[in-house]
Amino acid sequence: MDNCTYVIFGATGNLSRVKLMPALYHLEAAGKLSEGTRILAIGRRDWDLEKCTGQVREWVNAKARGGLDPEVFERFASRLSYFRGDLTEQGMYSRLHRHIDDSEHLPSNVAFYMAIRPAEFGVVTENLSDSGLLDESRGWKRVVIEKPFGYDLESAQSLQRRISRYLREDQLYRIDHYLGKGTVQNVLVYRFANTMMEPLWNRNYIDHIQITHSESMGVDSRADFYDGAGAMRDMIQSHLLQLLTLVAMEPPVSMEAESLRDEKVKVLKSIRPIVQQAVHAHAFRAQYTEGVVDGQRVNGYLQEPKVPAGSITETYAALKLYIDNWRWRGVPIYLRTGKRMAESQSLVSICFRHPPQQFFRDTPMDHMRQNWVLLGIQPAECLKVEMTVKEPGLEMRTRQTSLDASLRRTDEAQTDAYEELLLDVIQGDRSLFLRYDEVEYAWRVVDPVLRAWATERDFIHTYPAGSWGPEESRRLFEKEAQHWRHSLAPEHP
Repeated sequence: MDNCTYVIFGATGNLSRVKLMPALYHLEAAGKLSEGTRILAIGRRDWDLEKCTGQVREWVNAKARGGLDPEVFERFASRLSYFRGDLTEQGMYSRLHRHIDDSEHLPSNVAFYMAIRPAEFGVVTENLSDSGLLDESRGWKRVVIEKPFGYDLESAQSLQRRISRYLREDQLYRIDHYLGKGTVQNVLVYRFANTMMEPLWNRNYIDHIQITHSESMGVDSRADFYDGAGAMRDMIQSHLLQLLTLVAMEPPVSMEAESLRDEKVKVLKSIRPIVQQAVHAHAFRAQYTEGVVDGQRVNGYLQEPKVPAGSITETYAALKLYIDNWRWRGVPIYLRTGKRMAESQSLVSICFRHPPQQFFRDTPMDHMRQNWVLLGIQPAECLKVEMTVKEPGLEMRTRQTSLDASLRRTDEAQTDAYEELLLDVIQGDRSLFLRYDEVEYAWRVVDPVLRAWATERDFIHTYPAGSWGPEESRRLFEKEAQHWRHSLAPEHP
């Protein structure tokens, strides 16, 4: 693996503290970083190397699995250096260029990680280019950008036009940490490494699909960002639409990055556009009010710090989509996300059709239950196949049971998504990063909804914190018998 200088812009901020530095430490502990790889932290704070190392030690200690190993951290700290600079100062980039060139310890292969505000992506990229930091005559240069990539379709297109003046597409790594989760990748393995489900994975057998990401926590300290984004932008446009592409895509020619991403784009391009007059039939939004979560009374969204009075930003969003292709035409797909809900979980629920004939209509059985395939993403990493079986006894009565498979053995350590993604950047593996056309077509899916909601400023539905969201969201369902799937536990009549 190549030696690399990992330059982290915004290294003193929250993302670096909570995710990046702990992930790099865990890569050190796993022996995944090459001997010459270095980490160059850039921030405005008046720190020296000793101060930076002390802070990073605190951050890593709070997140290290099994506790911080002093020997591992000593090796990790030997890779660290600190460069003080203000991103808005053009002269800083020239100084940074000289610093990297003049140092015998910093490899000329450089990954620039932008752990900064999205509004700064364009100007930082321009300054990197103007100062010669993106020149590849002495090694590759890669730029990692966090979501959100744009605020809507127009801003995403504008940002792409600006960035593409200075970067080739193969130099740009748009990170979606959700795709780095092992259980999300297990969707691909489950579908394409096992043949038994493939004949059933289509409109002939599947009634509908649900993808849910619920959180019991509120907006916490992110209120200033979240109020300008909302649940649709924060989760559905990015994470849940990406998960949908993995569930619905055709088998790629290979697991090579471009083949995989080509199939994901085909899914997004096949999603039926939501016309303006049909927005309310396809989308629903709501906001949490005060309630009880884990036995504790919590504030409503409007009472959270830094939330403007009268805000109608949605903390709950649901979307009904149709994929107009041969495999999925006519199958409704429901995406749902919300904060301050009853539980924190990510779940893909595949509901199968009823049998074509009611064989047991002259028996005491009330009615046939539908089969489900459930893919637990977090916190339970599991696969469940829910089936109908006969109850013991003389009468023909049935109950639901499930075939359960945990995706992680008890002796297997859990890794954070950022560990794999940071390593992929060094290795040049772009399969789990977003290509621009993925980003644009995802914005095209939700943009009509966002435009409609932007004009409706007088009212938003509410739901009490600690609930499963508003009952009114059931209006999205195509059939009366359809309902939100909340749990991995077998359902009962």
